[in-house]
Amino acid sequence: MAKTLVDCGNCGPDFNAIRQMVTSNFDASVMQTHGVEDTIELLKKREVDLVTVNRKLDRDYSDGLDVIKQIKSDPDLAKIPVMLVTNYDEHQEAAMKEGAERGFGKLEIGSDKTIEQLKPYLVD
Repeated sequence: MAKTLVDCGNCGPDFNAIRQMVTSNFDASVMQTHGVEDTIELLKKREVDLVTVNRKLDRDYSDGLDVIKQIKSDPDLAKIPVMLVTNYDEHQEAAMKEGAERGFGKLEIGSDKTIEQLKPYLVD
């Protein structure tokens, strides 16, 4: 059965790069959300295997860490794996302290390392 990744807060080109990486390497679909509200709503409506969150949301430049905190504080959603998309290690560390998995940076989209990182979530 196909997996589902939800990508929150990336601009069109970055979302398309993530979608291309995921759909060309995995039997998975990629859906886009833009902030806390629509992400939580989508996660409550359907099964999702992984959420990626941009460090700064494209829509209003708010902090992606807030999306992670909201997901991880909801008992119904807390088990869904979440990754922060950022090139900065200190932000990855902050996200992991909130319960996220180690994410990847935009410079790593499509790299062998990132594809390996996604396998546990997007391969049956």
